[in-house]
Amino acid sequence: MFNIDPAAAAAGASLDAFTTGVHPDDRKRFVREIKRSAETGLPCTFEYRVCSADGVVRWVLDRGRITLDEEGRPLHGSGVLLDITQSRLGQNDEGSQQACQEPHPLERAAEHCLAARQVIQELPEPLLNRMSDMLLLEIGRALARLTNERRLGAMN
Repeated sequence: MFNIDPAAAAAGASLDAFTTGVHPDDRKRFVREIKRSAETGLPCTFEYRVCSADGVVRWVLDRGRITLDEEGRPLHGSGVLLDITQSRLGQNDEGSQQACQEPHPLERAAEHCLAARQVIQELPEPLLNRMSDMLLLEIGRALARLTNERRLGAMN
């Protein structure tokens, strides 16, 4: 989605490589959200556009966090990215960024699943790896619905 070679992304592409794939109008906010997570270790959930390898601009819902070391320095980032282009068609950018609020149980579940997936990937268990990926995909879909409901609720 970020116009990055999948093998390079899996090997740990730099944040700059991902930032380059973000739509120019959304880069500043993207960097700000990632920086906030890197400074606090808190998760972030936000929507933005990416310029994919096929030349199409897509909307994505990003739920992730930067893991910090004992001294509070960023170690690595992980998260779930979901293509929500279809749900964004015909909508404007108003309300695409959620206000800070108490995390929804689904958002908390996503955090726990991300942590579990990270540990499961260390195991030589292909079925568990696939199941954790499937669970995160379904949580991502539910988060997309939740985000859409919140956006619609804010419009009323």
